[in-house]
Amino acid sequence: MSMTEREAYIALNMMEKIGPVSVRALVTSLGSASAIFDASDDVLRKSVGVGPALAASIVSQRDDIQDALSAELERAEGSDTHIITPLDSEYPAALQKIHDPPLALYMRGRLLPIDRHALAVVGTRRATHYGMDVTRNLSYQLAKAGVCVVSGLALGVDTAAHEAALHAGGRTIAVIGSGFDHVYPEENGELANKIAANGAVLSEFPFARQPDKTTFPMRNRIVSGMSAGVLVVEADFKSGAIITANQALSQGRTVFAVPGRIDSRRSAGTNALIKDGAYLVTGASDILEHFEMLLPKSFGSESQATQIRQVALSADEQTVVLALEKGEMGIDQLIRETGIATASVSSLLIALELKRVVRVLPGRKVELIETQQN
Repeated sequence: MSMTEREAYIALNMMEKIGPVSVRALVTSLGSASAIFDASDDVLRKSVGVGPALAASIVSQRDDIQDALSAELERAEGSDTHIITPLDSEYPAALQKIHDPPLALYMRGRLLPIDRHALAVVGTRRATHYGMDVTRNLSYQLAKAGVCVVSGLALGVDTAAHEAALHAGGRTIAVIGSGFDHVYPEENGELANKIAANGAVLSEFPFARQPDKTTFPMRNRIVSGMSAGVLVVEADFKSGAIITANQALSQGRTVFAVPGRIDSRRSAGTNALIKDGAYLVTGASDILEHFEMLLPKSFGSESQATQIRQVALSADEQTVVLALEKGEMGIDQLIRETGIATASVSSLLIALELKRVVRVLPGRKVELIETQQN
């Protein structure tokens, strides 16, 4: 069967009962994805990780796949959908490194190099007012700081995260648990269009695949896999957000969690994550400071890092920073410059030191760390 390597990955993604791990084993054994369509049943059976049942399934499906593939590619071309495979430069580099990277990704919108600065924001579909407010505030500040917000387009926390990132004028990516013929939930169809216009909507499923109980856990591994870390806002013990967090841990990603009420089921999962070692988040600065360690090369200079941190500063903290941009000054002069009470300035400086924005010098003088290093 004549098929390019890219087409082979897309065709294999359309077939049932064969996934990324099995394909990787076959590619290792046979030398290429396209070779899977020419190998005999006996050769397939002898490949590592492929038994008689899987070999028979591949053989039974591949005879009819060419017509289905042609129709799928034609659909993609006619619906402004780009299908990318691990062979393509647009394929997220972070996904290449997980245990089971998708064989193909259907994409509406565009992925940009800066999207590698990504953080997943996930949580319950039935978020409280507190959860929605926290999600909006954190996602807005993260997007303003240049972090791409990744989520799953679900109602609740996911929706709030996407909308806040768009409102901030930042990048956001939605990974859906269905084919594009059945975007779920239906009420987020317009939101999906907005995301595609300002980021990207991704799916590993062929156009006609409907959402079911298996597609969402599969979707979740992509949400975490293409992100440097995962922030869980509100989640019950057995929610999809906790599944995403566990997948993130298995992928070597960092997990952040927002604490919630101890008597609320919707915070039971997040509070448990914190007890188990997830980073407790009370503001965007908690994430941004850690983000510098996750992506030091991507975030570049200390000047850029300082600018990123300042997005999460309070109004009074920003007033102090603006005053110090004139240069090193004594604390008494800083009080006069800002008009902030002496007791408040002292506590502000402690907070800014912890955020590594300022340095208190001998002689009661203060300077911006950025000024010192530039």
